[in-house]
Amino acid sequence: MATVTANIPHRARRLDPGRVLLYSIAVAVLLVIVVPLSFSVLGGFRSNAQLAADPVGLPNPWVWTNYQTTLSDPAFYQWVRNSVLIALGTTILVLPAASLAAFVIARYRFRGREVVYALFTLGLLFPVAVAILPLFITLRQTGLLNSALGIALPQAAFGLPLSIVILRPFFRSIPRDLEDAAAIDGCGPLRFYWSVMLPLSRPVLSTIAVLTIVGSWNAFLLPLLVLTKPEQWSLPLGINNISAQYVTDTAAILAYTTVAMIPALIFYFIAQRQIVSGLTAGGVKG
Repeated sequence: MATVTANIPHRARRLDPGRVLLYSIAVAVLLVIVVPLSFSVLGGFRSNAQLAADPVGLPNPWVWTNYQTTLSDPAFYQWVRNSVLIALGTTILVLPAASLAAFVIARYRFRGREVVYALFTLGLLFPVAVAILPLFITLRQTGLLNSALGIALPQAAFGLPLSIVILRPFFRSIPRDLEDAAAIDGCGPLRFYWSVMLPLSRPVLSTIAVLTIVGSWNAFLLPLLVLTKPEQWSLPLGINNISAQYVTDTAAILAYTTVAMIPALIFYFIAQRQIVSGLTAGGVKG
C-alpha cells in the first residue's frame, strides 16, 4: 500500500487553487447567511437582559415565552393567511399570462417581435419603487386599496418580465417537427399550447411559481403602500409593525422574525431542486 501511494504523481496530491478559492467563497457566503439567521433564532430564546449583557452569546437559561407568545397571537396567523392569499393570487395571474406571451414570442414570427420581447426585458430594470406613486393613484382610483387583488395585480405585472425571459428559450427549444406533427393531426395553436407545450414546460412553470411565491411572500413596499387596515396586513408588514410597537423588546421581535421566516424557508428547501431543474431546462440557446 505504501508503494502504491509513493507512485501517485505529486501534481495529483496538490491542492487546486481554483477549487480552494471556490470553496472559500462558498463558506464566506454561507457564513453571511447563517450568522444572522442563527442570531435571530437564538435571540428569540433569550431575554432582553441576556441580549444586552452578551449580544452574541447562547441562551442561558433558555427562554421559551417569546416563541409561545408569537405562536399564540391570532394576528400572526391572520397575516400568514393574507400573505398566502396574495402569493397564490399573484402566481395564478403570472403563470398563464407569462406562458401565453412567451409562447407567442417564441413560436411565431411577426413584425416587431423582438421589440416586444425587448420591452418585456426592459421591465427587469424597473423596480416597484420607481412606479410607487402612479401605482398608488391607479389603485385608489380603481378601488383596489386594502385588497389582496391590489397587491397581486402589480406584483404579477412586475413578475412577468423575468418569467417571460425564463420561458421563451425553453419554448424555442421545442422542435418545430413536433408542432408540424400536431398540426397534421388537426391541432391548432391554442390546442398545441395547452396539450403539448404546457405539459412539457412543467419544470419551468414550477420554477416560476416558486420564485413568484417567494417574492410575493417577502414583498414589503407594495403592501405598505396598499394595506392600511391591520387585519389585512401581510406577514412582513405585520412583523414590521410589531417591531415598531415593541421597539424595546428585542427578544420578542427576534422571535416574531424567526417564526415569520420558517414558512418561506421550508417552502424554498422543498422546492430548491425544482428551481434548479427548471432554470436549467430554460437555459438553452434561444
